[in-house]
Amino acid sequence: MTSSRKTLAGVSLAASLALGLSACGSAAGTDAAPTDGSLGTITVGALAVPAGDMLKYVAEDLAPDAGLTVEYQEFSDYNTPNVGLVDGDVDANLFQNETFLKTFNEANGEDLVSVGKVYLPPMALYSNDYDAVEDLPDGATVAIPNDPTNEGRALKLLAEHGLIEVTENPITIADITANPQNIEFTELENATLPQAVNDQDAAIVTAAFALPAGLTTDQQLVVEGTDSNYFNVLATTPELADDPRIAKLFELLTSDEMKTWLQEEYNGVIVPAE
Repeated sequence: MTSSRKTLAGVSLAASLALGLSACGSAAGTDAAPTDGSLGTITVGALAVPAGDMLKYVAEDLAPDAGLTVEYQEFSDYNTPNVGLVDGDVDANLFQNETFLKTFNEANGEDLVSVGKVYLPPMALYSNDYDAVEDLPDGATVAIPNDPTNEGRALKLLAEHGLIEVTENPITIADITANPQNIEFTELENATLPQAVNDQDAAIVTAAFALPAGLTTDQQLVVEGTDSNYFNVLATTPELADDPRIAKLFELLTSDEMKTWLQEEYNGVIVPAE
């Protein structure tokens, strides 16, 4: 583990003042195209950390020179940003990986699309009581996410480190095929998992919730590598998939300037997409 103890409080970003109403039927705009040569306004939903911070940086430092106004709408959990996108409250969102997006579409009969990968908020097993995964005792209590995407992701992470064995594509604890250490699993909502680090022997938490809760890399027993399949994507509706505002936002989110900012802000904890 590294010795970094960077702690980042959650950020609540007030929406920036719109310079002009966006083209192509923005969630907050009209069908009228800007007449000043700008791209107009785009409204993006995200959790506060790290995506909210990323969008704040784009809105203040990168978007103005690109002729784009970025408005950020904060969400506090994984359940509502896609609903907001479907309902037209936002034009895009930045909080989920492609597996999560596919699961949402299939469960709700929707057709939201990924524009592309932006960053990886690594999932890790955190503990206040143990310094190494080998120290976890027989019968250890471990909290994991309870949504199908992140629960399966957590089980795969534990299996990769030899704590359990699972089916090829695990979704719930029912897909555990071997549990040699008799680990007792508790399935919890993602937002409550940081608190579970205090109540359980260990808990799996994604960076989006670990950073604002003050969890540090010193508390990590295992962590996802940069070869993870769970990079978060910029998502939007099919109608806006080819919108120039979406294209420009994605370009800014994956720019060299953003990569440098992520490294400086999070000491490498958040991994930008290549």
